[in-house]
Amino acid sequence: MVSGMNTARTIAPAASRADAATISGVEIAALVLSGVWLLGATLFFVVLGTGMGDGALGFVMTALAIFLPVAMIWVAAIAARTARIMREESARLHAAIEAIRLAYITQNKALAPQDGKEMSVARKLDEIAAAQRKTETALATFSSSRPLPSVMPAARKPAPAPAAPADAQVSLPLGTPPEDMLPPLERSDFIRALNFPETAEDKAGFAALRRALKDRPTAQLIQAAQDVLTLLSQDGIYMDDLRPDMARPEIWRNFAGGARGRAIAALGGIRDRSSLALAAARMKNDPIFRDAAHHFLRRFDQMFSSFAEDAEDRDISDLSDTRTARAFMLLGRVAGTFD
Repeated sequence: MVSGMNTARTIAPAASRADAATISGVEIAALVLSGVWLLGATLFFVVLGTGMGDGALGFVMTALAIFLPVAMIWVAAIAARTARIMREESARLHAAIEAIRLAYITQNKALAPQDGKEMSVARKLDEIAAAQRKTETALATFSSSRPLPSVMPAARKPAPAPAAPADAQVSLPLGTPPEDMLPPLERSDFIRALNFPETAEDKAGFAALRRALKDRPTAQLIQAAQDVLTLLSQDGIYMDDLRPDMARPEIWRNFAGGARGRAIAALGGIRDRSSLALAAARMKNDPIFRDAAHHFLRRFDQMFSSFAEDAEDRDISDLSDTRTARAFMLLGRVAGTFD
């Protein structure tokens, strides 16, 4: 690449000096026309004495008539020469740029393997850093982890079925879904699951999440929350970065009772303008994001209406501080739930 640049530098000055030393056909034509005009003017004004006026004004007009056409001829000749020089300089500049480009391509081909490895390593480091921040988007990966014995509830032995008389017909009960046979989900596990695991080592968080996923309505809400959190993370919006203004439990209870608009405006405690602007633009321009957001808001509304019936004020406060609740505050403000 350096040799290509040096070649371009040496060619241009030499070509400029050669252009300055040569006389083009345009200049020769200008000399011929000037000589013809001066000869004709001399014969007309001096030898024949035609058109010579008296006084200074006549002299000035005669001088203009003789020399002005000559000046115009040379202005045209100089303009033509300048245009030619500019075209030649442009061609040489294009050739020099092409030489530099070829040298750059050759140099990149020689360094391509090493640069490719460096770029690959840098890209992998960036992906690892992004994966560490997007812990809430790793639900699908971690939910398949094997439950740890320390956090799994003790297995209950099934009660022995009563022996049927020999002459009695055996009753065949209808099939019962497995989720209907599970015990009710604890509020603490429900709240912990809506916050998602903090890190990959959060064993208690993953255990609560696995128990919550066995409850169908809760699993639907968690899936909806995961979808919107994943979409928001694509715009660099993370729930851990938001610091909302927390509303009182009675306002949350009003929301559970069906209140909307100004009565529950305090629930929209997200004040981060950048996150609100990005989410609003995504809601307006991305139909997939808009559908996922409205689906999540409906799931959260249905969930909280049933949750608030038996929840204490402390449970409501804990739930309002989860990542899922923060996503509800953000998307609720964007969707106009609190207007």
